[in-house]
Amino acid sequence: MTTPPLVPPYGGQPAPLQQQQQQQAQAARDVNTASLCRIGQETVQDIVLRTMEIFQLLRNMQLPNGVTYHPNTHQDRLGKLQEHLRMLSVLFRKLRLVYDKCNENCAGLDSIPPELLIPFVEDDSSKHEDRSAGQSRPATEERREILEVNKKLKQKNQQLKQIMDQLRNLIWEINSMLAVRS
Repeated sequence: MTTPPLVPPYGGQPAPLQQQQQQQAQAARDVNTASLCRIGQETVQDIVLRTMEIFQLLRNMQLPNGVTYHPNTHQDRLGKLQEHLRMLSVLFRKLRLVYDKCNENCAGLDSIPPELLIPFVEDDSSKHEDRSAGQSRPATEERREILEVNKKLKQKNQQLKQIMDQLRNLIWEINSMLAVRS
């Protein structure tokens, strides 16, 4: 029997099998953080399921309190219990690996306070300007335009309200004159 050569054949190009293995290894390293979170969630669900099964096994086990029991049944249940505990240990190790990988992937991200991610409306433009000081120039110009449009809109609304009040007063006067003539 011969062993495969250490130097890749075909003029320095890796063999197709080696390429495939390298691609799989690269794909394993480039796992999406969201996918890792999903895997972590599934692992936690498996842990809960296994824990419930362990408690079910423990509840069904009889204590050796003078009652005759079958050694085969006891050994079978004990074996199942040990298998569940071993599997639970494996799941916790898997969860730790997923947790560490997620933290590693998110370590380079800037921590943004959740309060800044929630949009809200303010009347005080000075607070708004303080908050937007760190933003880029086009964003502040756009904000300024939006504030100007909002200011004009408020003025137009005030004018419409005055016109509606005048119309209401005019209608009231007309109705009162008609009521006096009747």
